Order: sequence, then C-alpha cells, then structure tokens
Amino acid sequence: MLDRRSFLSTGTLGVLASAFAPRIAFARAATNKRFVFIIQRGAADGLGTIGAVGDPAFAGVRGELAADFATGAKLDGMFTLHPAMTASAGLYTQGQALFAHAIASPYRDRSHFDGQNVLETGGASAYQVRDGWLNRLLGVLPADEARAIAVAATVPMALRGRREVASYAPSSLPDASDDLLQRVAMLYDGDQQLHGLWSEAMATRQLTSDLAQDGGRNAAATGALAARLLKPDTGARIAMIETGGWDTHTGQRGRLTAQLKGLDAMVASLQAGLGPLWADTMVLVATEFGRTVAVNGTGGTDHGTGTSAMLFGGAVKGGRVVSDWPGLAPAALYEARDLKPTMQLDAFIGGAVSSHFGVEPERAMAALFPASAKTAAIKGLVRV
Repeated sequence: MLDRRSFLSTGTLGVLASAFAPRIAFARAATNKRFVFIIQRGAADGLGTIGAVGDPAFAGVRGELAADFATGAKLDGMFTLHPAMTASAGLYTQGQALFAHAIASPYRDRSHFDGQNVLETGGASAYQVRDGWLNRLLGVLPADEARAIAVAATVPMALRGRREVASYAPSSLPDASDDLLQRVAMLYDGDQQLHGLWSEAMATRQLTSDLAQDGGRNAAATGALAARLLKPDTGARIAMIETGGWDTHTGQRGRLTAQLKGLDAMVASLQAGLGPLWADTMVLVATEFGRTVAVNGTGGTDHGTGTSAMLFGGAVKGGRVVSDWPGLAPAALYEARDLKPTMQLDAFIGGAVSSHFGVEPERAMAALFPASAKTAAIKGLVRV
C-alpha cells in the first residue's frame, strides 16, 4: 500500500478479461461533462425509497413501511420521497433530480450476483457479456473525456473492459512516510511503465490528501473524494461508486432509513465538491432489482423485481417522476409478489448517457446495451 488510500491501475492488476466487444468511436468535440454511477448492491427497495402513496393498495400492503412517508417530500399526486432524503428533495424542487419507478433490467431470477452482472455488463442474461457498459462508454467518447475511475477497492464489473481505468479507495493501513515514498519514486524512475503509474498515483494522492477524516470511508466523505477526483481538468470525467447494505430482509424500516441518509449525504457531497461543475454533471443511482411489495414476517422485504432509479445533477431535466405505474393490487403484481416493471433500465440509462454526452441514441444503445439495441433510448431526461 502506498498510503492510507490505495491507487490501483487495471493495467498493473491484470483484471481485464479477454475477448471484449470491439471499440466503437464516434467523432465529436470534447465537452466538460462529468458522470457518476452509484450502484446500490443488495437490491434496494424502490417502494421504500419512493412511496406510491397515491395507490389505494400502498398503505395496506406495505404495513409499517408506509408510515415514514407521512413526513416525506411529496413529489406529485402519486409519489412521495422518503424523509431521509432531504438534500435530494431539495434538488428535486430545483429541477435537478429525476426519479424513475417500476423499472428493471432484463434480469428476472432474483440472484444478487447474477442480477448485478446483468446490470453492470448490459447483457440480457448473466455472464453473457464479458465487459461492462461503463467501460464501453469510454469507447464512444473523445480521448480527452475517456477517463474513468472507480471509487472502490477493485474495479467493478461495469468498468472492466479493453479501456484502462483506475480504482482509488480508502485503506486501513497507516500512512507511508514521505521518505519511503521518495525512495519508491527513485526506484521507479528508470522504468518506463511504472514511472508513469507511480506519478499518476502520487498526483491522485495529493488531490485527496486533506480528506483524511474517517479515512474517507463514510458516505459523505466518499462523495467528497469522488468530487475531488473528478474536479481537475486532467482528472477523471467518469466515476463509479459502490454502495452496499441494501439487502433488507429484516428490520427494514430502520436499516433503509440509515442507507438512504448515507446516499443522500453522498449526493450532497458530490454537489458541494464539484461546485460550478455540478451544472454539467449527471449522477445515476441504480440497483440490480427491487424487493417484494409485501412485508415479510421479520419487518423486511425479500428479493423482487421492479424498483426505482434516480438521476441527480445540474444537467438533469428533473423535478418529475417518470413512470408508467402498473399498480399494487394483487392482480397487477409480477408473479403475484413483485412490483411489475413497465420501464427498461437499459433504455433509461442509454437515454440519459447519450443525451448527456451528445452521443446519437441508437448508436449509444448498440454500444452499451447490445441486447436491448432495438429498444429506443428514453429521451428528455437531460437538459439540452
């Protein structure tokens, strides 16, 4: 470890698999856009995040989980935001937050590992595709925009592929001394490959050197860390942040409240840290699948299907909930238990990303989500 944080290049780790999709490059001018993907690992409860309080069946089927929405921010006649998300509610009022409901990837079998693989690769089924849609996005951007970093200990599947990316994460190890770092720099000075990697690592260390409190391990500090990595003109333009703890089989009410407070703080820290760049930033929050509509016997919910997704940022055409609401009556549920998905997550992401970066939607869908390429990307999510 170089420091109490680690900076790792996929080129040195050898985590890139072989047989990747061909590079697709579209000629266009560079922009100042930033994009952040926050993945919610564990299947976040969309109904617990954005309550369908206007649905006549909501209060009865959700039981104690419906109670919190009495004090949440009312989004429209149907939906209310969980009260833990105060900063997000403010962004919604400013037109900088958009929520999608009754949404899902093509995956339907309720396994975390398989569902996350489909979400991150953009395939139609688990392990069908060998690289990630976020790595493929780098192939459709100009070279000076195709820089990405994972705020995680290792590079997540969504960022793996033929394009080199980096990962940067807090470390529990003590700080390395300046003397040791200088000696390592001298050791690598004559190595053509390692000298460049070491220099990049030291530059990143300097960028984040004053984020020592709590080692950057809490949600707000992670958001601030990501913003610091994205802010320089020569820094990353795309970042991915991993969050866990969304698998709320028991005691969901308190656990989900804590999770949502953390997510809300992370988004707020991104906004504060990016400053004026927030106006050209889009943050996507998505999970592998949703949870059951009904509460189980331990105050939690089990693996489901339909859920919610979120967009934040000054680039987002927000202040609305996008949904073709299927209803929560027993006959309306998917397999008599889950929120029925009526919107494709692939089309939602494809529409948001293509508009944000100025890539033609059909070409973006073909590159990022080849299994869903015939599906039209959802338009009108981003300010143009």
